[in-house]
Amino acid sequence: QVQLVESGGGLVQAGGSLRLSCAASGRTFSRYAMGWFRQAPGKEREFEAAISRGGDFTYYADSVKGRFTISRDNFKNTVYLQMNSLKPEDTAVYYCAAYGGTAQAMGVMSSRLDYWGQGTQVTVSS
Repeated sequence: QVQLVESGGGLVQAGGSLRLSCAASGRTFSRYAMGWFRQAPGKEREFEAAISRGGDFTYYADSVKGRFTISRDNFKNTVYLQMNSLKPEDTAVYYCAAYGGTAQAMGVMSSRLDYWGQGTQVTVSS
């Protein structure tokens, strides 16, 4: 069993930055690809970024490519999402997820991911 706890959300002005963290319990963190998703009010949850078990490979949605960076520290059992040049349309609840398959597949396998965090709110004001 893996428990995921996100933190780092908040209110920021457009153009600003935030770094989200997702801390995982247990000693199996490095066995999972990790990803970040977000869900805005009235919209479906959507994929934002994923990182492979060892951190060698990363994948991004087109909407955040060049602005967001996913990283992980397997010694700290934590995955991060650095968000720069934030826009009002980035406002959403952000969730991290763990997947026993490949990071590349996380964007299309969201309904079959193994574990989810409870989410952290990010609000970008214009």
